[in-house]
Amino acid sequence: MTSSMRRNVLLLAACQALGQAANTMMFAATALSVSTFLQLREYATLPITIQHLGVMMAVFPAAMLMQRMGRRFGLQMGSLSGMLGATVCGLGLYIGSFATMCLGGLILGYAVANLHMYRFAAVELVPGHMRAKAISWVTAGGIAAGFIGPAVVRVTHDVMVPIYLATYGAMFVVHVGVFIMLSFIGFPKPTATEKAAEGPQRPLWEIATQPQYIVAVLSAMVAFGTMSFLMSASPLAIVACGLPHTEAHLVIFMHVMGMFVPALFTGNLIQRFGTIPVMMAGAAILILGILPAVSGQSEWHFRIALTLNGLGWNFMFVGATTLVTTTYRPSERGRAQALNDFLVFGTTAASSFLAAFLQERLGWAALNWIGMAMIIAAVVAVGWLHLVRRPAAAA
Repeated sequence: MTSSMRRNVLLLAACQALGQAANTMMFAATALSVSTFLQLREYATLPITIQHLGVMMAVFPAAMLMQRMGRRFGLQMGSLSGMLGATVCGLGLYIGSFATMCLGGLILGYAVANLHMYRFAAVELVPGHMRAKAISWVTAGGIAAGFIGPAVVRVTHDVMVPIYLATYGAMFVVHVGVFIMLSFIGFPKPTATEKAAEGPQRPLWEIATQPQYIVAVLSAMVAFGTMSFLMSASPLAIVACGLPHTEAHLVIFMHVMGMFVPALFTGNLIQRFGTIPVMMAGAAILILGILPAVSGQSEWHFRIALTLNGLGWNFMFVGATTLVTTTYRPSERGRAQALNDFLVFGTTAASSFLAAFLQERLGWAALNWIGMAMIIAAVVAVGWLHLVRRPAAAA
């Protein structure tokens, strides 16, 4: 990797750090602000769910805009959406309008859709053999997000009335920083990857029915769905157990560290052992994270459970992303990536919506058993792909 490539990837990782910090602030602030100030406990995660619906609506137009106008233009449009969404969420909280907060979540969905395309943009900044490392490095930007996001929430959550209003103001400032930083990244020209395409473009259904694509998307759906399901509900579960709001901030911090610290070496693990073993390891760690969650509700039960949940997410999601990038040609990337994220964030939207509802109705332990069932489905899919690929590898 040349120095210019390294500089571009590191700058993109810094953008990821700031963007993920803003998203972490949204997760940490929204459910608690709605349940505390608006007294809507069962629907406390609905703005987050609407955000995921916004992601679903945005992935295809965002991906096609980037393919036509270039990564920089598309990603900066995402930053502008982040500024607007944070403003609308803050306004909704200030005037006591739950509907306005949900609208802000919808607008933030476009920003988050672009944020999750950073991992695909990273692939285009390096040679093919560096694909896994580039994805891992950019994902590792979330380490800084784990410090920045919860720290800003702790400082800002009670600065203004109602609580967490200043947090949304801080989100606006963070997205401004991302917009500026994207200007300094040397993205390829919009037509550069198109010229590298060999042969005609395949129909989307042909790309999507490849065994590798199916398993990659399903694994990413499980990884993100389980993570969102449990992370969205965890602040509510923590407060319901009589623990303070500040404990929820710490648990989210440890969870985010679990998500992103392993990204420093996940790419190396994939290069050495392959995508399937790393994805299976991620599933095993996700299952391990269920055990403390169902065995108690002390501070450390939550901390260990959510940290392992983040670690398992990293292995499974980085592995799934690496796998899906091997299933399409450069000219097909817009549609293939958009379908992947549409399905992933459709699952995430459903998970985050059900999180608050099921937490109120069934409790924390039941949510974790549901997560266990989702993880087992991914294990079956990845194991099936391993069996399918073995004869080809032997040949």
